[in-house]
Amino acid sequence: MTYFTDLALERSEISGDLDGVYVTEQETDGLKTTVVQITNAASAERLGKAVGTYITLESPVLFELPPAADGAAAETLAHCLTRLLPEGEGPVLVAGVGNPEITADALGPRAASGVFATRHIDEDLRSEAGVAAPLRPVAVVCADVLGKTGIETAEILRSLVPVVKPCAVVTVDALAARRVERLGTTVQLSDTGIAPGSGVGNSRRRIDASALGVPVIAVGVPTVISSAVFAGEESDDGLVVTPKDADKLVRNAAAVIALALNRALQPALSREELLALS
Repeated sequence: MTYFTDLALERSEISGDLDGVYVTEQETDGLKTTVVQITNAASAERLGKAVGTYITLESPVLFELPPAADGAAAETLAHCLTRLLPEGEGPVLVAGVGNPEITADALGPRAASGVFATRHIDEDLRSEAGVAAPLRPVAVVCADVLGKTGIETAEILRSLVPVVKPCAVVTVDALAARRVERLGTTVQLSDTGIAPGSGVGNSRRRIDASALGVPVIAVGVPTVISSAVFAGEESDDGLVVTPKDADKLVRNAAAVIALALNRALQPALSREELLALS
């Protein structure tokens, strides 16, 4: 079965009821939360998604305003991230995945650029910066695409894990959706890692716990749809469609995700402090 989507929610909608796939929905103040849990290998193979938990947040205004104007989306996203992060205060490596020169694929690098990197900050430097609260060690990297680096993103991250020694890696990447209304109005989080490009038939090496040796949490926002969806075709022609306001969509989504990551990783700091520091 061809899906042309990275969203576990959409794949479950297409496949219908499957043993070992559990879907729960909740809506509060216009924000719909759907949790898809895939519990066995057979259903995972059928859906083309790994066994694990996928949390999808949907709202027509999810990324309409930047977080400085309205932090509600960032706070909800931070809560979901905290749910998926390992317990404790161990170091975390945040990786922005994608091509910063292509708007629809720039979400990861733009979000990563707004994450507060703290691994290098010692107590003296923290005091000089006027930060009273202790900081969780966070390292940030922007992993460009294979075509520009000649290196798989999974290889880049695998080389960094022994150095940073993170308790988890968080990846941020642009996704593909199957329904137009989910472009820029949806964010998916999972504890299964990612296969960059899989939603548009250009899958690269997986970035997950088996590849890196530590848990991998994936955060993504749909920014494109395969043209094959509109044509009703079963094979990918390599063309994708993105909204005309993609630049605003990506800019706002990246800002919200960056703030949510900062809130989840540095809960002792206020939203205002994080906006000033990031």
